Amino acid sequence: MPLKAADAPQTLRDATEDQPGARAALAAALLAPAHAYLFAGPPGSGKRAAARAFAAELLATGAAEPDDARRRALANPSPHPDLVWLAPQGTQHLVDEVRERVIVAAAYRPFEGARRVFVIEGAEAMADEGQNALLKTLEEPPPFVHLVLITSEPAALLETVRSRCQAVRFAPLSQEAVEARLAELGLGGGEEERLAAARLAGGDMDRAAFLLGDRGRELRGGAQACVEAALSGELADAPWHRLLAAAEAAGGQAGEATRARLSLLATDAGEGQERGAKRPSRETEEATRRAARRARTEALDLALALTAAWLRDLATVAEGAEGLALNSDRVEELRSASAMAVGGLDARHARAGAELVMETRRRLRVNVGEELALEALVFRLESLLRNT
Repeated sequence: MPLKAADAPQTLRDATEDQPGARAALAAALLAPAHAYLFAGPPGSGKRAAARAFAAELLATGAAEPDDARRRALANPSPHPDLVWLAPQGTQHLVDEVRERVIVAAAYRPFEGARRVFVIEGAEAMADEGQNALLKTLEEPPPFVHLVLITSEPAALLETVRSRCQAVRFAPLSQEAVEARLAELGLGGGEEERLAAARLAGGDMDRAAFLLGDRGRELRGGAQACVEAALSGELADAPWHRLLAAAEAAGGQAGEATRARLSLLATDAGEGQERGAKRPSRETEEATRRAARRARTEALDLALALTAAWLRDLATVAEGAEGLALNSDRVEELRSASAMAVGGLDARHARAGAELVMETRRRLRVNVGEELALEALVFRLESLLRNT
């Protein structure tokens, strides 16, 4: 029986539970798949899970054992030989990797079944050279090839790339949807912490889950400590070091996770044999370093976003609108921090401090020295908040 657009397969329904528009578009797409798709939407909106489910359904169609093909395609990392999943391990996709793993590989017929699927996660991390190199493959791929580009920043892709793909839109998740999902996963110490994580995440499910883990809690604590040190004038302990250490730990964790995934893939592919062991080992180490660097950068950026949120919440509390605080589980601590300011906290100064933090976020994205930038920020906050 042919698939109806309204009846998405169970895998796709599960992956797009909170994205009815994307679910309908993908269910319809399975009836007559196009050669290239662009999954676009904010971080944490479920694009990655939807892409994996969509790829699994594409590969199951025409496979000798559809259920087995689907199962292997859904695994992460996936052992399915006709699914190529390319994620940036550093701040950018390497042009050579795009060429070798996508452009060149797309010319080869499927190893099994009727299709090959190539997924490029974080497509906005491709440099213009890589995007231009991909154009011909996007426009005229072999009939058995399907490409899925995933991006949170579609404007960062060339118009020539976007125009060659069918767009599938993902909306930001509602606060209620994020809270419900966190509760389903058993994350957080209670409803209050889940509510705060959902508010701080701004619809990003991945970020909300991270905030409820040890690394996320440490970033929140470090952000709070930096602001409170600025309010009290007690900067001798260099509280910004806590943010740097938390970011470093997040990077190390991501690097080790990448090493473990790649080692598993190498084992499954039989690449651990002596004659081929050296090259995969070098690739693994480089990918590990890139993943650690990327995660560290993202964690530091999040730390600054949390610092700005704490300052805005201080302004909210100073104006008597505590119910609007993003850090809703720490209202008492916000009150105590507000009381540190000599003569009472000026809400305007707190908001101006948040703008200083956002300025530092922008500067760090262009490779400004991290420690010096954070140190300068905290001293500027002290001057502003203490009106000195």
